[in-house]
Amino acid sequence: MDASPQNAQPVCGEQVLELLNCTIESPYDKDKCQRLLDSLRQCVTNKKVKKFFLAEPSIGKPEGSNEKRN
Repeated sequence: MDASPQNAQPVCGEQVLELLNCTIESPYDKDKCQRLLDSLRQCVTNKKVKKFFLAEPSIGKPEGSNEKRN
């Protein structure tokens, strides 16, 4: 497995994505999302995550964006 920054996965990133995707499923499965939330909670506890943040794109603007970034 390549540990270079370009290929590095965020800590608990898979759990975060699964939970977010669960929230937009139709029909909404509250029990499934609760299990995914519990899984994310266990991951952040085990890895001692203190805070999440959204990374800014490092090259150029996101597709479709006409806003100037500061």
